[in-house]
Amino acid sequence: MASIGLWNIAREQPERTAVVDPDGRQVTYAEMAAAADRYGRGFQAMGLEPGDAVVLLLPNGIDLVSVYFGAYQTGLYVVMANWHLVGAEVAYLIEDSGAKAFIVHERFAETASDALARTGVRGFAVGEVPGFTPLDELGKGETGRPDERTAGSPMLYTSGTTGRPKGVRRPLTGANPDEVPPMTTWFFGIFGLGPFGDHVHLCGSPMYHTAVLNFVAHSVQLGHTAVLMDRWRPEEMLRLIEKYRVTHSHMVPTQFHRLLELPEDVRERYDVSSLRCMIHGAAPCPQEVKRRMLDWWGPVVVEYYAATEGGGTTIMADEWLQKPGSVGRPWPGSVVKVLDDAGEEVPPGTPGLVYMRMGTSNFSYHKDEEKTKAARVGDLFTLGDIGYLDEDGYLFLCDRKADMIISGGVNIYPAEIENTLAVHEKVADVAVFGVPNPDWGEEIKAVVRPADGIAPGDELTTELLAFATERLAKFKLPRSIDYVDELPRDPNGKLYKRKLRDPYWADQERAI
Repeated sequence: MASIGLWNIAREQPERTAVVDPDGRQVTYAEMAAAADRYGRGFQAMGLEPGDAVVLLLPNGIDLVSVYFGAYQTGLYVVMANWHLVGAEVAYLIEDSGAKAFIVHERFAETASDALARTGVRGFAVGEVPGFTPLDELGKGETGRPDERTAGSPMLYTSGTTGRPKGVRRPLTGANPDEVPPMTTWFFGIFGLGPFGDHVHLCGSPMYHTAVLNFVAHSVQLGHTAVLMDRWRPEEMLRLIEKYRVTHSHMVPTQFHRLLELPEDVRERYDVSSLRCMIHGAAPCPQEVKRRMLDWWGPVVVEYYAATEGGGTTIMADEWLQKPGSVGRPWPGSVVKVLDDAGEEVPPGTPGLVYMRMGTSNFSYHKDEEKTKAARVGDLFTLGDIGYLDEDGYLFLCDRKADMIISGGVNIYPAEIENTLAVHEKVADVAVFGVPNPDWGEEIKAVVRPADGIAPGDELTTELLAFATERLAKFKLPRSIDYVDELPRDPNGKLYKRKLRDPYWADQERAI
């Protein structure tokens, strides 16, 4: 029986295709493993040891996958930087994670150079970026496997109590990186995806997203060819599905919406009969959109609800048709409970905070013990989502995190935006929240109380957005700013954000 795992497959089936680059170039398992070995030896030659971190600012492509596996097999934490961030934000990731290497692409040269100047970390680049060593020099001349091999881990960043991102840092297992963790085969098994066969994974979203990175890495480890897209476009996705006989992918509802906007003759032009499991999550999917996708693609659209921190639910197409709106039942080994404010379980059908646990898995928020403790009740943790379990154990979500904005499947944390705008001299108070957007689900709205003597209006809006643009990634910028004389706060200063937010959602709720 054939062995799974990148390096085992490279030894037993060296010519098997591992990855298809966005430019169409195909890389075999033998070539991928050799590149990962070279980078791994290069990291060790730099003095990096298990538990150290590296930051990657790379687009989807063979270089990203090769560097990831090179770091993984040498026990490093891999921090994926969102390439929409500005230099100061990337520098924060480098410094907070304690990264000792920074690998970038020339496409992001300006941001990369700014971050490097702020940190002084050792940098390597695909292409030419001033101050960076060419990536080809990392491990150049090195051959064979790294001297010490132990499994590393992704280190993904999420919101912190101060509004700054916090890394989810899992203890390293000490496992042999050649041995695929049972969790990988178990997780794909939930969706009916076994090792090898003719499985082909299509990656259409940026790999700086947790789930997207994991789906590509797991696919490679299980002998599935991973076809990578650089920039997602709906018709191009259909073309790739037909060309490579794609069997599975990970998607967000916004992509479904864009696919359904294609003219019917374009949608019918491509053969999608190879699809077996198109998995979606990251944001609520409108029921009508999901029904239309099921009508088009058949019962291959699978939904899940999960967290970087661990645990989750899933629901297959036939189940969803019986329980429309549900995000499913807990995965095998996962615990999902709904608790009240006192930490007690509530009866079926009663909304409360959703708590989860995945087996004996553990984690902490890097340098944020307060956030780690606040998210827990016993060995369960919560993301702050409100929902209920029905009599059959299916989870329904009533609301998402009180403040988090989900726009096009991307999590956006208002506290960081509020903290940025609040330091502007013309801002006395500010609140940021999500308002309806028919395409992206939500868009960012800022409500500002101007400082005394400052007139609200278009001129102030232009000034504030220019100020934010220098400090925040584009996807974090408010789409609009409204002005009020006073924000609703209690005597202790707590903001009643819902009083601001609800009027913007009132028309949509009436439409529903």
